[in-house]
Amino acid sequence: MGIKALDYESLNENVKKVQYAVRGELYLRASELQKEGKKIIFTNVGNPHALGQKPLTFPRQVVALCQAPFLLDDPNVGLLFPTDAIARAKHYLSMTSGGLGAYSDSRGLPGIRKEVAEFIERRDGYPSDPELIFLTDGASKGVMQILNCIIRGQGDGVLVPVPQYPLYSATISLFGGSLVPYYLEETANWGLDVNNLRESVAQARFKGITVRAMVIINPGNPTGQCLSEANVREILNFCYQENLVLLGDEVYQQNIYQDERPFISARKILMDMGPPISKEVQLISFHTVSKGYWGECGQRGGYFEMTNIPPQTVDEIYKIASISLSPNVPAQIFMGLMVNPLKPGDISYEQYVRESKGILESLRRRARLMTDGFNSCKNVVCNFTEGAMYSFPQIRLPPKAIEAAKKAGKVPDVFYCLKLVEATGISTVPGSGFGQKEGVFHLRTTILPAEEDMPEIMSSFKKFNDEFMEQYEDNWSHSRM
Repeated sequence: MGIKALDYESLNENVKKVQYAVRGELYLRASELQKEGKKIIFTNVGNPHALGQKPLTFPRQVVALCQAPFLLDDPNVGLLFPTDAIARAKHYLSMTSGGLGAYSDSRGLPGIRKEVAEFIERRDGYPSDPELIFLTDGASKGVMQILNCIIRGQGDGVLVPVPQYPLYSATISLFGGSLVPYYLEETANWGLDVNNLRESVAQARFKGITVRAMVIINPGNPTGQCLSEANVREILNFCYQENLVLLGDEVYQQNIYQDERPFISARKILMDMGPPISKEVQLISFHTVSKGYWGECGQRGGYFEMTNIPPQTVDEIYKIASISLSPNVPAQIFMGLMVNPLKPGDISYEQYVRESKGILESLRRRARLMTDGFNSCKNVVCNFTEGAMYSFPQIRLPPKAIEAAKKAGKVPDVFYCLKLVEATGISTVPGSGFGQKEGVFHLRTTILPAEEDMPEIMSSFKKFNDEFMEQYEDNWSHSRM
């Protein structure tokens, strides 16, 4: 028998090229250690409920009733569920063709797409068209659908911020395109310099790559920065000049931990700029129920909205969505509940506000605890987490540690992170999984561990780090930024 179609040697080469560090070597090692009985703190992925965040009560009540509609016929339903949850469950069930077990339109339920459009209009001050909103199984599925439409082959490039969330590098590899990196500036709090963008595009063109799209992640993952309005304006001008579609990954828009730079959507800034730019720049914006104070990662609910995309292209994207028949229907209801939240006067409103504010305020405190904790460690420098769910400290590894990593056949920050998880049980992601400048090393950790556990986690990290630095230091020192 010869080589079979699904033997490793004959697999699609693009599949083999895909790398996804968030669930890579470090995660696998942490899982092994867990099986051996070691307590592991999985800070490698932004998965709030897995690290103890409680679900918001009201959305779960509504979806519970939608999942078990016979409860609505029970005369005692009002003893278990508040009247606003009962009303909202009936509202969403009336939108379906047969409850949660029935397929929806491939773009999502029209009534929920209308609620998303109304949310966008309230947020941005400009009308939104439900026909240009597609509901998806998490934002990741939407990103993959759009990149699949943009990338025609290896000659097509997508500008991606580095450090970047590996969804982008992995998907671009899978679809056979070329990632064109633009570097964020760590010393400027991970800011973006448009001159770097121009340089990246020029280098790509020199290699024969046609740059077709640009990705922004705002707030940033893994870097945690919030883009200023002026920065987004510059980016939109750049996309206009270079004729690029802008992919706005805005899934962390609820996660803001400072007051100087609030979240402003790329769409609002684009509309504020007026014609010709507001009529010309093609923009796809992504959002999800997985982040913010919802943290409903396992539900897989998301959407994307298209701005300035021609009707024929929208039809083609609809055709591709139709191959999967229907996005997950319970997740669509979570999305409806997120974009159409309770209002003052609703019976469950005060509890909803108390729960959501409690989560956000705690995340803000945890962002500060983690940043301060990293900055108290030897040879570690960390920018404040302005938004999202991550810290991305720079680890200044001594030459002896880099040498030891090479001898062990490991990338230096992978070597450090493996030692960290083995010593402390803290599972992180090495910065090399997100991309970083040559000779500079980082790790990414979420700020999601329970607030009461944070001092102990940071103390454990500091003890490991400072001992590691001493072990490999040999009188080597490095000035701080």
